[in-house]
Amino acid sequence: MLFRFVRHASIALGFAALALQPGCGKEVVRGADDPSIDRAAVSTSLDKEDMKRALKETLNKFRASPVMNQWRTESPKPLVAVFPFQNSTTEHIEPQLDTILSETENWILEAGTVRIIDQRRQHEFIRAVEGQQSAAFNPQNSAKYGKQMGAKYFITGHVSGNDERNEDMRRIQYFLYLEVVDVETSEKLFLAKSEITKAIR
Repeated sequence: MLFRFVRHASIALGFAALALQPGCGKEVVRGADDPSIDRAAVSTSLDKEDMKRALKETLNKFRASPVMNQWRTESPKPLVAVFPFQNSTTEHIEPQLDTILSETENWILEAGTVRIIDQRRQHEFIRAVEGQQSAAFNPQNSAKYGKQMGAKYFITGHVSGNDERNEDMRRIQYFLYLEVVDVETSEKLFLAKSEITKAIR
């Protein structure tokens, strides 16, 4: 009797454990096999398609800008620092902004018109400006960081948002800004904006 009870209990626990497995009963699909997975919006946050479209629009403007034309003629190539993009929305999109930053940096490197200061070295210079007790990036001190690094220009950006709701719908309008600033004069040499709208209805 005891044996049968233990056996039945073991079987029941086995089924319970299977039911608790993450994703149990769900199909795992690879995006390369089904591209519609990347196209579908699943939340109001920024996804791969949003970032791809916004960056394409912004960087195409950057490619045709006077400052890029100027850099193409400069010799030696100017030294540029690429600083973190700031989140001015109520959404938790910091990881997406890190991706946008990396994609922008990669695009600039491939353009081959400037030399870029390595991100790891930037942390050292930021610590030098802010002091050892505070190594956090402060966008207000971007020009100071640039001077400390010997950069001639710095590139940065931010994302702002407009969040609206009614009984049937929530809509967030994102605005991605990319800018180039002269370190010595603080003159803004380039500013471009792209827009992304996400909604749940």
